[in-house]
Amino acid sequence: MNKTLIINAHPKIDDNSSVSLQVFNHFLNAYKELIPNSEEIEQINLYSDAVPMIDKTVLSAWEKQGKGQDLTSQEQKITERMSKILKQFKSADTYVIILPLHNFNIPSKLKDYMDNILIARETFKYTENGSVGLLKDGRRMLIIQASGSIYTHDDWYTEVDYSQKYLKSMFNFIGIEDYQVIRAQGTALLEPNEVLEKAYKEAEEAASRLAAKEKILI
Repeated sequence: MNKTLIINAHPKIDDNSSVSLQVFNHFLNAYKELIPNSEEIEQINLYSDAVPMIDKTVLSAWEKQGKGQDLTSQEQKITERMSKILKQFKSADTYVIILPLHNFNIPSKLKDYMDNILIARETFKYTENGSVGLLKDGRRMLIIQASGSIYTHDDWYTEVDYSQKYLKSMFNFIGIEDYQVIRAQGTALLEPNEVLEKAYKEAEEAASRLAAKEKILI
């Protein structure tokens, strides 16, 4: 398994004005130069591709599945899409998530995506000693995030940044412990090129690190 899954959680999808997307594109260009041609790269855009949310239709479908009952055509369509998203996620061993910071937390579509992959008996299981992650096979996660303020000064902003607390906890929960964050911080406070140059350097270093591990896996 040598597959990188790009999870684009930015509402603008491919807008070059987005700092997080600029950093991602810089990472991807460096990464492609370092990995072998056999490496597969796949991308899901959460704001243009269908990503079901947990609503009454999904809850009804899950209840019926638990009872062995037939689903409606709408329920069948949504659960099939959720299964496809989960299968795509599990098929990769390297992940790159691009996201902005929305009110100190992850974008709503990324939360919907997480609800599609945090599935018992698929990415984690319950045991008598508590839950256990099922993806403990050396998978890697890279997060690329931009923000107007700075969240690493051990102050009030650090305390209320729930995005990284949530993502790191959830991916650790399912067994992904190789977790790295590139933060293009202070875009509303610092000189833009200064923020980008620092993030670009971190992106190049991350590309080299992940590509080196890909070579070992082949």
